[in-house]
Amino acid sequence: MSVATRVKVCGVTTVEQAVACVDLGVDALGVNFVASSPRRVDERLARAVVDAVGQRTLVVAVVAGMTVDAMRALVERTGVGCLQLHGNESAGEVAALLPHAYKAVRVANAGDVAVAEGMPGDYVMADAKVPGALGGTGHAFDWALVVGLARRRKLVLAGGLTPENVRSAVELVRPWCVDVASGVESALGVKDLGRVRAFLAAARTLDEK
Repeated sequence: MSVATRVKVCGVTTVEQAVACVDLGVDALGVNFVASSPRRVDERLARAVVDAVGQRTLVVAVVAGMTVDAMRALVERTGVGCLQLHGNESAGEVAALLPHAYKAVRVANAGDVAVAEGMPGDYVMADAKVPGALGGTGHAFDWALVVGLARRRKLVLAGGLTPENVRSAVELVRPWCVDVASGVESALGVKDLGRVRAFLAAARTLDEK
């Protein structure tokens, strides 16, 4: 039985990028609202992305350092379908936004995996822990740390994934979804559609044993 791993392309910065990625078959797109991110967009652009592709794919807002009320208002104004909480949000804040939200946890050791395990909701993201950065760094972590977590939760695997290594990550972890930003870029914030196509092909080649 063939297993089609879901693919999210994060950090799209134009409507044209978003449409092209959806045309290639991605399952979700990320629009980034984190102040420190070089891929940060404004609400007008996010709304335009939702208007262009929101009927065909899930648009996820990546946020950090916002109150629950502010995050709810962002969803209302932009029309995004889901929130990815990438800051220091508590389990209670995540719970207040369910079911259309999940926590991204930066992972470097088993203690970090335990934090991810304790987050509410069906979904959780594991990303690389890089000092001074919230995500989108292009750095990977030890995928073996989250193999068990992927058995128990709908895991979104992120951190340093590329067309060259995503098949190995999927074979080991078998995540519900893989998330990529810099790994499919030709320049910062510019998606390379050839690499997106290659990433999709590599991520979806696993046959269930």
